[in-house]
Amino acid sequence: MRMPKREEKGFTLIELLIVVAILGVLAAIVIPNVGRFIGRGESEAKDTEYTNIQNSVISMMTDNKISTLPNPVDTTATSNMGAFPDALSGPTTDGDGNGVMDKLTDPYGGTYDGTDKLGYILYRHDITGSDGQTSLVNYVATGNTTYTYTCDALGTVTQH
Repeated sequence: MRMPKREEKGFTLIELLIVVAILGVLAAIVIPNVGRFIGRGESEAKDTEYTNIQNSVISMMTDNKISTLPNPVDTTATSNMGAFPDALSGPTTDGDGNGVMDKLTDPYGGTYDGTDKLGYILYRHDITGSDGQTSLVNYVATGNTTYTYTCDALGTVTQH
């Protein structure tokens, strides 16, 4: 075996094999864990969204002082929070053809007027403040969710 001259620089084959072996061991440890963390993150995101929606329904019912929802979305799952949990999204009429609203009074006891949205909803819910001004409240951050939900009359949310 010939000795390298002072001008020659580089790595020996043994040094390169050691580095490759170390990288192989690290890859064998890291790659399975990364895959496990990705799957767990998606599961946690689904659980978190469900918890946020359930808490939002409870907050909305508490703010409006209602114990049951008049028109719960309990048959068809939806991701539209502008129509959830109350399925009533447009004007309805009673037997005489008169417009009917299912919201009777605002949280301060005042009567809702014709400019208010129908139904109890989580996104862009109208509410009349103590000063008589109507404004919109968002119980959730966005109008649409990743998953779909139904809700019973008591406000219990189910994720689909």
